[in-house]
Amino acid sequence: MPDSHLPFTGFGTLAVHGGHEADPNYAHLTPIYAGSTYVFDEAEQGMRRFSGEEKGYIYSRWGNPNTSEAEEKISALEGFGLMGADNSPLALRTILHASGMAAISTLLLGNLKAGDKILTHFSLYGGTHDLLETVLPAMGIEPIILDLRDLHAAARAMEADPAIKMLYLETPANPTLQCVDIEELTLLAKRYNMIVAVDNTFATPYLQQPFRHGVDYVVHSTTKFLNGHGTAIGGSLTGKDIDLMNGHITKVHRLLGGSSNPFDAYLLTLGMKTLEVRMERHCHNAMEVAGFLEQHPAVSKVNYLGLPSHPDHNTALKQMRHPGAMLSFEMHGGLEAGKQFIDRLKLCVRAVSLGTCDTLISHPASMTHFSVPREKRLRYGITDGLIRMSVGIEHVQDILMDLDRSLSNASTTTS
Repeated sequence: MPDSHLPFTGFGTLAVHGGHEADPNYAHLTPIYAGSTYVFDEAEQGMRRFSGEEKGYIYSRWGNPNTSEAEEKISALEGFGLMGADNSPLALRTILHASGMAAISTLLLGNLKAGDKILTHFSLYGGTHDLLETVLPAMGIEPIILDLRDLHAAARAMEADPAIKMLYLETPANPTLQCVDIEELTLLAKRYNMIVAVDNTFATPYLQQPFRHGVDYVVHSTTKFLNGHGTAIGGSLTGKDIDLMNGHITKVHRLLGGSSNPFDAYLLTLGMKTLEVRMERHCHNAMEVAGFLEQHPAVSKVNYLGLPSHPDHNTALKQMRHPGAMLSFEMHGGLEAGKQFIDRLKLCVRAVSLGTCDTLISHPASMTHFSVPREKRLRYGITDGLIRMSVGIEHVQDILMDLDRSLSNASTTTS
């Protein structure tokens, strides 16, 4: 059995072998540990485990071999090739959650209290936006939402309000694919002793490593590209303060109850093994699709970080290995044109979520951002005719033919 703790030189090798511990019964892959609780040889052993003196599992809500393997793999991938302050490999701790929103909830409630404020960008996943604007204020935690691509505006906000305790970034952002400068914003935030957290779901650690730029936390909806097959819901929270992660943050996570389960963790681990090869194909296809859409007369605008026309193109090139697999575009004709376009698709799948092997297409105005008031949605760049696309790993010509057939009909209908 390969040693998963070797200093592997390739990301793909780490994706396959990282986090794995040899099974005592010599199973090739870690079996699904479906038990809810774990036994002790004696009372003293139970005491040692509860006190942390002895490693071992106690109760599946607190951890099990399947969640542990997924957590170790995510930590290894996020920290691949990075060094800590002592010039040793960067140590990270990941906690697996039942969903991305559960991971974000642990992050926020584990670090903020009444009277604190959180500074964030105005283009966010709809669930995150709702959490910030409808749940946190009732707890006395106020969001400040700005266009954080404007570094001067960010600096003014930080200097003006000492109550801001956390900078929360989502980059690339959902669904406009706006991109903020992680390094520059983190440098600013650290001048004011702020916690910095990044949602890295769209990029994955293969394309972007926020810890390289000094952030404190990274969150993922593991449901998306990390799992890669649309088979399980999950989320992760990774932090570099090991004592804090093992102490207070673990306690908050357990008490909130948003724990993952062995089966979903098992599926996540399988999915992550192919992360590198999947992302390479996703990204290749996305670049082809974006170029095609930019030239199509039925499309008024394409949001893809790989296109020089995107205002954040240079920022993406600075901090990402590749611009990614996500894009969005606006239809001439607005809401009705967008709805008619997705209704005519034959290959691409009409569904929310993203990061699966097949191409998924959604309409944010009527789906993921339906709860956001229209005037606010438009201010954030989420127009009525905006289409979001998670480009899959199918043969790219098949994707292009499906898009062309539907768009050509749209051109005829709306002209």
